[in-house]
Amino acid sequence: MTGDQTRVAHGPSTASPITLAHLSDPHISCMEDITARDLVSKRLFGYLRWKLHRGAEHRSSVLSAFQSDLKQAKPDLIAVTGDLTHLGLPAEYKKARQWLQELGSPSQVTVIPGNHDAYVKISWHQTMAHWTDYMISDAPRKDDQKANHTANIFPSLRIRGCLAMIGVSTARPSALHLAVGSIGAGQLQNLETILAHTTQKQLYRVVLIHHPPAPGIVSRRKRLTDAADLRSMLEHYGAELILHGHAHRTLYNYLPTPTGNIPVMGVPSISALGRTPERRARYYIYRIMPGIDGWDVRYEVRIYSPGANCFIRESEQQLKNPRNAIRPALTSTGQCPRSK
Repeated sequence: MTGDQTRVAHGPSTASPITLAHLSDPHISCMEDITARDLVSKRLFGYLRWKLHRGAEHRSSVLSAFQSDLKQAKPDLIAVTGDLTHLGLPAEYKKARQWLQELGSPSQVTVIPGNHDAYVKISWHQTMAHWTDYMISDAPRKDDQKANHTANIFPSLRIRGCLAMIGVSTARPSALHLAVGSIGAGQLQNLETILAHTTQKQLYRVVLIHHPPAPGIVSRRKRLTDAADLRSMLEHYGAELILHGHAHRTLYNYLPTPTGNIPVMGVPSISALGRTPERRARYYIYRIMPGIDGWDVRYEVRIYSPGANCFIRESEQQLKNPRNAIRPALTSTGQCPRSK
């Protein structure tokens, strides 16, 4: 284990926060090799939308600029909240795998799928199986030992020092012209167990989800169908931060709980030139530091500059914790306890 990996796994000191980069919706495509057979079903309409406007919006040059910027930023951890592919073609999953390998190792990069990653129903081994090691928990659940379906993987839990990254899958094939997502009763039940466990451990809980759980953000045809169930659970157990994609624009919302508001942060597509400024490619870098009286969390927004063909700093702000947020359990040296 390298020095950097040790710092992430065992927790930061108060002088060295964990840095977490959040990005979403790269919409990686393979349009050059597409065949008529590939366009059977819902993919035909996705292909036409790409040709009409999305192909001009999602650019590989923006992705390349992002990767160069990320190498300079050197975050400890990276979270990708879905829609890695565009049409759910087998070649796109392989291409996305290569892209993930360029971002970092599976222990550093955490992935959850989006609705485009479940665009149509095809074999697991042709699709998200390519990303298994980027999605699975630190340890498999006792009831699901085989990672051969998203139901066997999510909700996922990865603990890095004082940080608990909780992955929730909302990826489900949906009908034509729909982009809805759902969590499902089984995943919600296991999520309740994870939230209860990480609450007791006094960890900084980051929930990763593709569809935004806050109401009124997207249209009915793009909604999270069981968002109310998730909100009810979070109202009871809480969380420190929720990160999502899907809406393709910059969003800051919150979910109210009896102990305060949970920040809900959404980012645009990381490959988007941006038809409007709020839709231009951005990613966030969170600096999460445990303190004696709570959590000190700041975030930097990095935005794509079309003129310079690079990412630049847009802003830097402090993130307010929910009132009465769980105080991190520190050792006598001011560090997070070693992860089990």
